[in-house]
Amino acid sequence: MKVLGVDCGTERTGWGLIESDGRRHHVLSHGVIRLAPRSAFEGRLAAVGAAMRALLAEHMPECAAVEEVFYSQNVKTALRLAHVRGVVLASIAEAGVALGEYSPLSVKASVVGYGRAEKSQVQLMVRTLTGVAVESEDAADALAVAICHATTTWRAGTWKAGPRASREPAGVAG
Repeated sequence: MKVLGVDCGTERTGWGLIESDGRRHHVLSHGVIRLAPRSAFEGRLAAVGAAMRALLAEHMPECAAVEEVFYSQNVKTALRLAHVRGVVLASIAEAGVALGEYSPLSVKASVVGYGRAEKSQVQLMVRTLTGVAVESEDAADALAVAICHATTTWRAGTWKAGPRASREPAGVAG
């Protein structure tokens, strides 16, 4: 099954696509959507949406997984991150792709075995599990989210292979 993992950010949103059977994970592609930090925030949101729609159309994953917003002392930062997540989640829903959401703690525990692991440890385990060295922390985190989803659904017995879900977007009258 093809799983798209996404690690949202207001300046860099990492993404990673894997093929997995729930136990073995093969990296198909990965990258980072880079946003100009000085550009208007609404323009960055539009750019993330356009990039996500293009990725979903090009790679046609069967499911996607997104990291949840982490607790932040800075409310403004958390709200901006939540806006980016909203655009990503909307793009996934519009594409009719099944979605999983995981806390940063769950992702790290699933991939590294320790929920408070450092980013460098996540990168190392992604390389160990996939055989691919990923330079970008953002892309490595996104691949970790995808691996977490694949592993979690396989262990839970909810792993379903097959074609993408076909749904009409909410609010569209037929």
